[in-house]
Amino acid sequence: QDNPARQRQLWGTAGSISLSCSISAAFLIAIFHQSLARLIFNDETHASVLLWLAGSLVLFVFNTLLMAILNGKKEVSLYVLANISTSIVTLLATYLLAQSWGLHGALIALSINQSVVFFVTLTLCWHQDWFHFRDLFGNFDRDLAKKLAAYGLMAMVTAIVVPLSQIFIRNHLVAQFGWQETGMWQAVTRMSDVYLMLITTTLTVYYLPRLAEIKSKPELRKEIIKVYRFILPLTAFGALLVYFLRDWIISLLFTQEFNSMRELLAWQLIGDVVKIGSWILGFVMLGRAMTKAYVWTEILFAFSLFALTYLLTPYFGLSASVIAFFINYVAYWITTAFIVSQVKFD
Repeated sequence: QDNPARQRQLWGTAGSISLSCSISAAFLIAIFHQSLARLIFNDETHASVLLWLAGSLVLFVFNTLLMAILNGKKEVSLYVLANISTSIVTLLATYLLAQSWGLHGALIALSINQSVVFFVTLTLCWHQDWFHFRDLFGNFDRDLAKKLAAYGLMAMVTAIVVPLSQIFIRNHLVAQFGWQETGMWQAVTRMSDVYLMLITTTLTVYYLPRLAEIKSKPELRKEIIKVYRFILPLTAFGALLVYFLRDWIISLLFTQEFNSMRELLAWQLIGDVVKIGSWILGFVMLGRAMTKAYVWTEILFAFSLFALTYLLTPYFGLSASVIAFFINYVAYWITTAFIVSQVKFD
């Protein structure tokens, strides 16, 4: 934080890695877009959406990099403005493309919206005295690359196992209950993602950079307690608010066919509170680069979420998906509490 030259070295290293990895990933997505479409959509009708993603992936990745730089520089107002821009662009792009091309257009919008926002984020950064576009390229440092590789591994594991577990759960629910009932589960999870965005953004913008600065175990304990005192009551209040306003929210966001999703909300909202409670400790593994612990817990609990859903389905029907969600995060919270208690400082 107090070494601008080292920061620029980090940005250059991250930029070089981002460029090479995004080009490689785009190339692979383009080659295997039909196979990926079968995995994600269960048919090849929307395979061309993945070509749009491949074509814009470099901009997508560099938007994420610029957002990370704003976050690291603690430029909160710019970070928030960039997020607001993303929301507006997503809304406009989805509306316009969905009006023109229906579901296919909406999927294209989902694929390219962050790539379009890259130009907004770049403009916000461009006007800052500390930012120079050339700093994102060259200036490669091998030692920094090794440290970033640990974070890269953690991100890669999350990017693979979490969507895969969701796909497996979705396919299981479809096989048991059909697409319409599975849509209720998907709607409930999406609703949770929306109202928890305030919490997760707070953790990302303030808590994660703060964890990287901490130098001692007493300081870490003090920070965790402080975050718990603020975040957990806020999450519980948000969950209660959503529960009591559930009928109005469902009527606002969905059609009448989704009314039965209210039966899933109670377990989902309780699970959300437990999820955030566990994430406060889980973020310590990320902030302190505890790679091994992070990787094995991500894999273990992504698998256990699917396993619990599968095992509980005969007893609880569609509600098994949200009951499993709650139980899984209780176990994750206990596990992360033990891991964090073992954290050591040099």
